[in-house]
Amino acid sequence: MQVQETSLSGVKILTPKRFGDTRGFFCESWTKRRMEEAGIFAEFVQDNHSLSRVAGTIRGLHYQSPPHAQGKLVRCGRGRLFDVAVDIRKGAPTYGHWVGVELSFENGRQLWIPPGFLHGFITLEPDTEIVYKCTDYYAPDCDGAVRWDSAGVDWGLAEAPHLSEKDARAIPLSDFDSPFTWEASQ
Repeated sequence: MQVQETSLSGVKILTPKRFGDTRGFFCESWTKRRMEEAGIFAEFVQDNHSLSRVAGTIRGLHYQSPPHAQGKLVRCGRGRLFDVAVDIRKGAPTYGHWVGVELSFENGRQLWIPPGFLHGFITLEPDTEIVYKCTDYYAPDCDGAVRWDSAGVDWGLAEAPHLSEKDARAIPLSDFDSPFTWEASQ
């Protein structure tokens, strides 16, 4: 597995090696040993899978606060998407900075987003599926969102995105009081 660091401490791009022949391919999308070698010590407890029918659908920017903060290992099951992480760790030198990467079925890339980051994505093709592992269970009382257009993310939009009501009414990053704190050891 190829591991690529990003400009945000802790956020990594992972590209599993694919073994292919005339039938297709095989890959290990997650293996605990390789993740630990890459500095990712995560215990996954939940897998999520969503489908967005329309290209230009934005889901995010979402977080789950402590005590149920979630790390996520994200990949694209079908189609293409632009996946984004935004640093919301108070005191971090990169607070409010973002990183984005295209994930697709074809490129096989994955994005590791540890707790302390907003997560969101925009679909680049119709019928795009996102599949991700989470380090904690969904907890409605810890679920939150920051407005998709308030963190300076370049979504590459040519027209207005398709949004859920939750995402359309989310608060801007400037009004957000983050429950996450950066530690110099991160």
